[in-house]
Amino acid sequence: MTDGKMTIGYIRVSSLDQNTARQLEGIETDRNYTDKVSGKSLDRPELKRAMETLRSGDKLVVHSMDRLARNMDDLRKVVKELTERGVEVRFVKESLTFTSKADAMSNMMLSILGAVAEFERELIKERQREGIAIAKTAGVYKGRKASLTAAQVTEIRTRVDRKSTRLNSSH
Repeated sequence: MTDGKMTIGYIRVSSLDQNTARQLEGIETDRNYTDKVSGKSLDRPELKRAMETLRSGDKLVVHSMDRLARNMDDLRKVVKELTERGVEVRFVKESLTFTSKADAMSNMMLSILGAVAEFERELIKERQREGIAIAKTAGVYKGRKASLTAAQVTEIRTRVDRKSTRLNSSH
């Protein structure tokens, strides 16, 4: 921390078993906030904490745009909110920094690269759906493991039937 200004790192991975170490490797930060959740929503606890911590003159460092947001609207919303508060937003992978002194070029770059990230995410989802469909056709994909055992399902059905019978007989 220099002159009371902080450099905050934000790290996001989509699942608990993914490694966060590489995202801000070699970058000096005063504090890091790490979410291990999907980026499809801005409703992330550590992102909220980072946003609440950041003050005018501080810097937010994020590995890449897609780590901060998965769609254009969310990306622009976060960057705009922070830069309007005097926070500098830096994306390492894209080598881009956004400040309150926004210009037409930086706004265009945010829009273009954010759109590319959103497009890439949609392509991944599309390929995933196609792969699942092919695997189902081949009989390889069984879907996710059942959360209830057959005995538990039977027990629940029995309870529902009993309750239904009691309700019907009381009328």
